[in-house]
Amino acid sequence: MKLKNYYLLLKFSMVLAVSSQTSFAAVVPQEITCLATNIYWEARNQSKEGMIAVGSVTRNRVHAPHFPNNYCDVIYQAKLSKWWFENHQREVPLRNKCQFSWYCDGKPDDIPNYDRELYESIRRIATRIYFGYEKDNTYGSNFYHADYVHPLWADTMIYTVTIDDHIFYRSN
Repeated sequence: MKLKNYYLLLKFSMVLAVSSQTSFAAVVPQEITCLATNIYWEARNQSKEGMIAVGSVTRNRVHAPHFPNNYCDVIYQAKLSKWWFENHQREVPLRNKCQFSWYCDGKPDDIPNYDRELYESIRRIATRIYFGYEKDNTYGSNFYHADYVHPLWADTMIYTVTIDDHIFYRSN
């Protein structure tokens, strides 16, 4: 079965490489890096199950019709500052106007050197999520928040599960 899946993935990658200007080999590592970075900033202090849960929500959004259809676009989806773009030709997200809070908190988004080992571990988890080897432990959730806040949108969603410090929901 694994060999068949590998063959299908290889065949699919060749079709993509031929049919698109951006090759599959270039896109996959970028998508995994985006996913790993999101898991790092959202769940680096959580258990492996918590990290998988954050990654699963991201994957669920990629597959949902009302979100972008790739990991990087889902993760970096934000309302951008017109002023920064007009005056500095830079896309800068507005504070608290992002899908994931770390992206618009105004802090640097580079992974610190002291956490490189942790990040590599998270990258392995992200790779497994990307290729479908990790089960969605959020029961189809596409939203979550930390347990110490209660955003208004939470009351309009269906609660699914709490894992570590995050509460997970799916859309109605």
